[in-house]
Amino acid sequence: MGSGAGEWGWAERRRALFPFLLSLFGLALSEQIHYRIPEEMPKGSVVGNLAKDLGLGVHELPTRKLRVSSEKPHFTVSAESGELLVSSRVDREQICGKKAACALDFEAVAENPLNFYHVNVEIKDINDHSPEFTQNAFELQISESAQPGTRFILDVAEDADIGLNSLQNYKLSSSPSFSLINKEKQDGSKYPELVLEKPLDREQHSYYRLVLTALDGGDPALSGTTELRIRVTDANDNPPVFSQDVYRVSLRENVPPGTHVLQVSATDQDEGVNSEITYSFHRAGQVFDLNSNTGEIATLRTLDFEEIKRYSIVVEGRDGGGLAAQCTVEIDVEDENDNSPEVTVRSLLDVILENAVPGTLIALIKIHDQDSGENGEVSCRLEGQVPFKIISSSKNSYKLVTDGALDREQTPEYNLTITATDRGKPPLSSRTGVTLHIADVNDNTPVFHQASYLVHVAENNPPGASIAQVSASDPDLGPNGLISYSILASDLEPQALSSYVSVSEQSGVVFAQRAFDHEQLRAFEQIPGPRYWN
Repeated sequence: MGSGAGEWGWAERRRALFPFLLSLFGLALSEQIHYRIPEEMPKGSVVGNLAKDLGLGVHELPTRKLRVSSEKPHFTVSAESGELLVSSRVDREQICGKKAACALDFEAVAENPLNFYHVNVEIKDINDHSPEFTQNAFELQISESAQPGTRFILDVAEDADIGLNSLQNYKLSSSPSFSLINKEKQDGSKYPELVLEKPLDREQHSYYRLVLTALDGGDPALSGTTELRIRVTDANDNPPVFSQDVYRVSLRENVPPGTHVLQVSATDQDEGVNSEITYSFHRAGQVFDLNSNTGEIATLRTLDFEEIKRYSIVVEGRDGGGLAAQCTVEIDVEDENDNSPEVTVRSLLDVILENAVPGTLIALIKIHDQDSGENGEVSCRLEGQVPFKIISSSKNSYKLVTDGALDREQTPEYNLTITATDRGKPPLSSRTGVTLHIADVNDNTPVFHQASYLVHVAENNPPGASIAQVSASDPDLGPNGLISYSILASDLEPQALSSYVSVSEQSGVVFAQRAFDHEQLRAFEQIPGPRYWN
């Protein structure tokens, strides 16, 4: 390993080579190269020696032109050493968000001959984010009549890291009246609950300032803080009580704005204004609306499964006397087949020789569908009857290869349509056009326009006169289709023949070299023969 990966001690590589066979058709089978690196490696850091792992020698690099094929390249290949280098910032949180596993898949391309190699670089998380609260301070009102043991859900912090580097627990500054409990949701995320340890007396102590600290599990650990300001209110004997601690519901991502989600409900045993409950979001962003009187929750805008798959919202119910209770609303967004597959054609050959054998590699096709499950499973095919086919290379990767004989003289160009279709119900498709140019090879011999030519010449003709013209054609292009003429055989001796007739190499015009004497030479034949123009 090079300096970048070696210093971290995390980078490792694993090469899984399929049995390597070079068939008569010139196809190279796929290779899978795997590396592991930490995020945020400096630009220019070495990921691994890609050329060596592919079995390429340094002397081959100028010819093979090893490179990375990717729409958003984070890596490049050193032309001198063949090492895979970091070329731009690799931020795991930006690339994969909160996903547990994060990897970049791309293809390395080598030319002469053209080969594709599948490369997988696993990005490991480092502890580069501290837990952060949304506010520097927040207030909580607690009635002096609240009983010891009463719990209050507090504001949570966010940490962009994952695993042990993510938020692990909360701590509260020392207070004889309050303590803290770390709780965990179904998805594994942590949240704090404040516990009242002893009765409060507003007349003696009406205001508390505590510090809530969120810590991650990194080494060293990072933390974030917020101030908890607790105001003790006058007696209101009964706080609101929600019918459920946690409300759960699922919504499809295509429901229109204004769709009813669910209704939370809390009751208060007090009378009058102390029993009147007002609902509010503790933190919900601009996605949902809450009716403060009824507790009904509705969507404010269209949901997008590809953007956010789950919402966890804290709803507070507060009575007229200032007492409050909280519940959590968990909303799971269900995927809809609302994204068509995306087709990308890479490393397309400029021209294809018409004598290319079946199975010759033409291009690499990448398919991407943002949906999940069957909605994101895609098949790829070619439209119409063409001498090409698409074969699967790896997940979401396909190869375009020849599948029959090509003849430039019959079809010099193919306009292919590649169709990608997902398995959604109903399925979505997308089409991409590819133009393939067929290059000429010298596969046609010249053909005379007549099988034989009969020429009558009057005797005593002037020397140098044109007496006939032969003509042949060749359907090939360029030098392959240029024709020159020469006399190959005659019933006269070669030396004698050259004194009677000659043929123009370029035009096929036959000239008399001397005056003919009917009594001396009654007839002769010559057979012009074509040859390729050099």
